[in-house]
Amino acid sequence: MAKQPHDMIYGIEDKPPLKEAIPLGFQQYLTMFGSTVAIPFILADALGASPTQTAQLIGTIFFVSGIATLLQSTFGNRLPVVQGGTFSFLAPTIAICGMAGISDAGFEVKMQHVQGAIIAGSLVEMLVGFTGAVGKLLRLVSPVVIAPTIALIGLALFQFGATKAGAGANWPIGGLTIVLIILFSQYLRKRHRVFAMYPVLLGIVGAWVTCMILSATGVFAPGHAAYTDFEKVTAAPILQVPLPFQWGMPQFATAAVVGILAGYLASIIESVGDYYACARLSGAPIPTAKVVNRGIGFEGIGCFIAGIFGSGNGTTTYSENIGAIGLTRVGSRRVIQCGACIMIGLAVLGKFGALFSTIPQPIVGGMYCVMFGMIASVGLSNLQFVDLNSARNLFVIGFSLFMGLSVPEYFKSLEAPLLTGSGKWLGDILTSIGSSGMSVGAIIALFLDNTIPGTDEERGLTAWKKSA
Repeated sequence: MAKQPHDMIYGIEDKPPLKEAIPLGFQQYLTMFGSTVAIPFILADALGASPTQTAQLIGTIFFVSGIATLLQSTFGNRLPVVQGGTFSFLAPTIAICGMAGISDAGFEVKMQHVQGAIIAGSLVEMLVGFTGAVGKLLRLVSPVVIAPTIALIGLALFQFGATKAGAGANWPIGGLTIVLIILFSQYLRKRHRVFAMYPVLLGIVGAWVTCMILSATGVFAPGHAAYTDFEKVTAAPILQVPLPFQWGMPQFATAAVVGILAGYLASIIESVGDYYACARLSGAPIPTAKVVNRGIGFEGIGCFIAGIFGSGNGTTTYSENIGAIGLTRVGSRRVIQCGACIMIGLAVLGKFGALFSTIPQPIVGGMYCVMFGMIASVGLSNLQFVDLNSARNLFVIGFSLFMGLSVPEYFKSLEAPLLTGSGKWLGDILTSIGSSGMSVGAIIALFLDNTIPGTDEERGLTAWKKSA
């Protein structure tokens, strides 16, 4: 298929000289940095990780992202897409960490169960991709399903926002982070490209530098929620290469595996849309079914590698990177591969992860407030394709959203296992699914949207296909 016309500075097959490709690749790395570094902080809370383990998680997730990006851009769909951690896995992961028999365990045991679920789920994703089943699966998924599923990724994590931004009654720093991110991303984004591309990173750095100054001048004393201590950076090793099974051998629990599959479904849906958007912006040929299937298959391989190394998360295609291609008009595959090498190189520096583990909790919480809200709105943006005058659609969307928020609260309130005796295995599976708002919303929306009569135009499929 012929390439699409474009006005790119560098198209997908172009090979800029290394003196340009390396800084352009570093820019792509920075684009995905803010989102990726947020994931280990959330996981650290759920897994009960120490600061040292959090630093290792940060290095591991970037290391895996670099490997997955190289594989995808070289052998997978061969589009200039960056592979990074996915928020789709967070709610299921948190649910796994709260399961009976796991919730009271230490970091390593929790991580082993998460690793097992990610590895098993990756095999399903590889199967779905390499057998060509992605197309058949997506026929069941309309914007009516996507909207509540993606929205619940952000909404279901509401407990990590204000509670951390105001940690230690320190709203000034959490509030400063929120204000800075909003300032850069909304008010100043048209003033300079740097504000449009790095609003989260700039907001974090601005608040972080403020904490450093206030800590150095004695305004924030040790023990203060926003105190910044670099002693652990000094103590961290110069090199810390992530190793396979560094947290121990994976544990495979049926309930955990079933629970995380909803995260894989959301990740697949997002990635397929990103493939088309990336091809359109980079001037690449419109992805064929074979390209899409191969891309999803290699995302499964990326998740398998993530499970082996123990990043506590999977990999998916990053929309932020695609936006950067549109802004910079650089869609070269070589640039993305340079960025992947930079990810791997920095990830093996022990002090790299240790440095970012010193970010104070109020800053992390402020970042969550803005980012999770944005994720929720991205999900809801899919409603632009849907007939919102349809009572059918309003019922499916509203009921899915409400139950996705309400059902997990019910499972949190249980003081005893849902089922005991011979039915305990079923109770564990139901608890794992029910504790994840995204899983509940996706299952309800998928069932209702495919059983309640409705036309393709009403469900948004007609407009969605035209926009692809």
